[in-house]
Amino acid sequence: MSTQPPQMPVAVPAPRRAGVRYGLLALVVGGAAALLAGLAVVVPFLLRATGSSGFLVGFLLSLFPLAIVLLAVHVVDRWEPEPRRLLAFALTWGAVMSVAATTLIQPLFLAAFGPRAATQAQALEFLATVEAPVVEETSKGLGLLILMLAARKHVDGPVDGIVYGMTIAAGFAFTENILYFGRMFSETSGSAASLAVIFTMRGLLSPFAHAMFTGTLGLIMGLAARRWSPGLVVGAFVMGLIPAMLLHNIWNSAGADFFFLYVLVQIPLFGAAILVVYVLRRSEARLTRARLTEYARAGWFTPLEVDMLATPRGRAAGLRWAASTGRRNEMRTFIRTATDLAAVRQRVLSGRDVRGYAAAQRELLERIGRERSAVLGIPHGTPQL
Repeated sequence: MSTQPPQMPVAVPAPRRAGVRYGLLALVVGGAAALLAGLAVVVPFLLRATGSSGFLVGFLLSLFPLAIVLLAVHVVDRWEPEPRRLLAFALTWGAVMSVAATTLIQPLFLAAFGPRAATQAQALEFLATVEAPVVEETSKGLGLLILMLAARKHVDGPVDGIVYGMTIAAGFAFTENILYFGRMFSETSGSAASLAVIFTMRGLLSPFAHAMFTGTLGLIMGLAARRWSPGLVVGAFVMGLIPAMLLHNIWNSAGADFFFLYVLVQIPLFGAAILVVYVLRRSEARLTRARLTEYARAGWFTPLEVDMLATPRGRAAGLRWAASTGRRNEMRTFIRTATDLAAVRQRVLSGRDVRGYAAAQRELLERIGRERSAVLGIPHGTPQL
């Protein structure tokens, strides 16, 4: 089968209805059933630990760090936004399923690997530095693995893996913060000073801790997803858990040296993470431009359109122009479809999703024609000079 872009036809054929995406359907149905079971574990656990008042206070305070991380996810995900339903699955997995799994597995892990005849201090240290990194990162990572296997056509590379990993981590940290904030409120009879201390530590100084751990796993799995095979992604999951657990261990081992390690280790790591995301985003933009240029040679885009669709500056200028004509949403859709078209072609050039490529390409090209007409404000099919 040829993977060359087709020549621009005189008339674009009528669109065909896309087939049912059975993998996504199974993900939604299975996720809904698992959600109910997970809530039956997590909600009673939180209420026992915090009480109803503590739960409410913890919930409200936890919204702030959650918003910070999700805003960062939005920024990382702006070039090729992931489907909202998959982001919702990732957030739900982190907030409910990974917490439920951690709650159920923790006593088993302690019984099997915990120190014998340990003092309370030794037991707490084991929980923080061994059990938490191993069990929590595995529980979060399983959601990422399920998502990548069930919805692999929406995972094109490391940026996508980072986005989904950070989203899962945001959900997990949200529920964990409810526990910490709510329990502190309950144990100190609502002490504002105590709440301020723990909120500063977890909500202001370290909202991205879990996002860095699981985002590292997502990065490694996303790199494997570029050359797709289920075995390769599973292998990347196993290998990616090692740095995720190590980072988690370093963070939880800080103890009295928290601020020392925060300045000398965590801040540089956070800076390095920002740099990695920036470089990956630039690489993603270059791939988009390269693929759309191939379609431009076949007549589907003009060189000016490629500049507008495949560069940050061009997109900003195009959106400003569209806003001045009242068609900003139409331009957003046009940009998104062109980016999807480039991603589909990149996947097949990488040896992925060759089967069904022609139909997917045809559907996207048909949409490109309709959406270009909507951006220009002319009926679809009208000859353009």
